[in-house]
Amino acid sequence: MHTRRDFIQKLTGSLIALQISPALVTAGCNNIIVPYDGPLLRVAIIGLGSYGTRVAEAMKDCKKAKLVGVISGTPSKIKDWQAKYNIPEKNCYNYENFDQLKNNPDIDVVYVITPNALHKDQVIRVAKAGKHVISEKPMSINAKDGQEMIDACKKAHVKLLVGYRMHFEPKTLEIIRMRKVGELGKVLFFQGLCGFTIGDPTQWRLNKQLSGGGSMMDIGIYAINGARYMIGEDPIWVTAQETKNNPEKFKEGVDETIQFQFGFPGGAVASCLSTYSMNNLDRFFLNGEKGYAELYPSTGYGPIQGRTSKGELTQPHVTHQTVQMDEMAGIILEGKQPVVPVDGEEALKDLKIIDAIYEAVKTGKKVDLKL
Repeated sequence: MHTRRDFIQKLTGSLIALQISPALVTAGCNNIIVPYDGPLLRVAIIGLGSYGTRVAEAMKDCKKAKLVGVISGTPSKIKDWQAKYNIPEKNCYNYENFDQLKNNPDIDVVYVITPNALHKDQVIRVAKAGKHVISEKPMSINAKDGQEMIDACKKAHVKLLVGYRMHFEPKTLEIIRMRKVGELGKVLFFQGLCGFTIGDPTQWRLNKQLSGGGSMMDIGIYAINGARYMIGEDPIWVTAQETKNNPEKFKEGVDETIQFQFGFPGGAVASCLSTYSMNNLDRFFLNGEKGYAELYPSTGYGPIQGRTSKGELTQPHVTHQTVQMDEMAGIILEGKQPVVPVDGEEALKDLKIIDAIYEAVKTGKKVDLKL
């Protein structure tokens, strides 16, 4: 297999032959761009909707990952994607026959980007076909299903990753670094506000059978996950309250707005909000004894904006899905370990918390968490 190092060695030899200093290569000369020549992750996407399209477009700029296959229940979409992304016929499947992936050595991983309730069965089928799996978040609609997905992937000896794109976002990672090295002091409080006004009432996100809930399963999970990686601990209790002003749009089991609170073992607390009825709510705030950090917007497609008690965050913006897929290629092909995990076990914790939030809403009681 060709590697980047092999390429540099060849290029350095050529420069010596031309009596040009090889230091130009290794010193990062702006005039010489060394292309990536390492292993390539070959990706198929299942679910060719709006987010699947966003991922596909972002992958055009990936160095380590390439879109090579599609799975869809709509033949016209398959034809369109074939033409747009140069996908061969042998790498195209529908929902009935994609178990045949097991006979296709040209696909390494399948990214499942379908409604939440479909993730479990599709991930398990992909795993049984011997392919690695990336599931969009939430990984499933409850912790029981999530555990079954993890078990199936372990049994099949394939990796299960989850689309936590914010785990690779530079400004987010800078705040995590500051917290880890003590620049913010002892962490005391986190606030996570996540919401927008949802439109079409007939869409799958407002169908409990497909989504598993409402705003919590779509946007609230960002605050749950964000509280954990910003504070650097898992919560030990949760309380929650639901507000529903439009029961016609938000049917039984489809939450409109939920406020929820966490307690953490180190003494920090969190106050969060998830809603489908308010805009301008994409904000994280972390407060410590020595300083603070804020992201606003905090989880949108970008660019993320942030500042801390030490000044503005200036890390450059790169399309989140491009970075995510390159980083996941490193995890799958090279065993790379991310700063914040993106595996099934990480996602299972969020599902356990979501289960507990719904229980707290229903009972009105504080629910203890064991993650």
